[in-house]
Amino acid sequence: MSARELRTDLAIIGAGPAGLFSAYYAGFRGLSTVVLDSLTEVGGQISAMYPEKLIHDVAGCPAIRGQDLVDNLVRQAAEYHPTYEMGVEVLDLVDEPDGVAVVTSGPTVHARAVLICAGAGRFRPRPLPAAAGFAGTGLSYFASQLEDYRDKRVVIVGGGDSAVDWALALEPIASAVTVVHRRDRFRAHAASVEKMKMGSATLMTPCNVVELHGTEKVEAVTVHDEAADTTVRLECDEVIAALGFVADISVMKSWGMNLLGHKIAVDERMRTGRERVYAAGDVTDGPGKVRLIAVGLGEAATAVNHIAHDLDPDSPLFPGHSTDAH
Repeated sequence: MSARELRTDLAIIGAGPAGLFSAYYAGFRGLSTVVLDSLTEVGGQISAMYPEKLIHDVAGCPAIRGQDLVDNLVRQAAEYHPTYEMGVEVLDLVDEPDGVAVVTSGPTVHARAVLICAGAGRFRPRPLPAAAGFAGTGLSYFASQLEDYRDKRVVIVGGGDSAVDWALALEPIASAVTVVHRRDRFRAHAASVEKMKMGSATLMTPCNVVELHGTEKVEAVTVHDEAADTTVRLECDEVIAALGFVADISVMKSWGMNLLGHKIAVDERMRTGRERVYAAGDVTDGPGKVRLIAVGLGEAATAVNHIAHDLDPDSPLFPGHSTDAH
């Protein structure tokens, strides 16, 4: 464990929409924040799985691209200067006299309160078996900046929504897009698959990437054709392994919270049953729970306002109108 230590009013576990909005609202309420996430980029499942898809059920946005929503949330919170600790795993919560210590694979964060906005829990990409011995660069599990792929030869491995979405998004940007999928049929939305098939991407099915080549950077991949039992070497500049993600909250089960199955049970104040630990968003459960981004954003605001009041009983629960503050 790192010897580095941070101190803050509120530690937010999870950098998805609920976590990012919590960082804004905590700043609005005068609380400092540290946002922690096991992924290396903010945005949670949106950035990892469907950044290019349009989201239609966020209030006030008839349609908004997933990554644009994330970028807007980051800009909204930036006014209050949250500290982001990305690519770290939360290992434990330890009670302290004046709060909770969040023990991570990086820094230990000493917080007056903790807000868990972890979505589906610890979120990790499924590894590409062929990359087990590969130590170079050019392999990624999601494309955070499409411009990074301009005029490059890109190989996308996978057959789900993420793989097809990346193929469609990169087609007008990359010099060549090849999709390698181990089955003849794609799991993605039928309309998206049909659009991909009508485009310029090369589809290789049923095939597997069995080896990555290159010392410092990806230079080529070996693709095995399952039907013909032949292999071909494919020159490329980038590989995106869109094989899905594994998520679980198993590490949280020892944190002393009330659980409902694989979710955290919360009350109307978003309390978890453990002192100074709250939760909001898809990681929570309770009567009538509806898992939508819009609901998670509302729960984030509810949680932060109760946290502000609980930490300082003289502080009003109602935050006032943001229009007045600005």
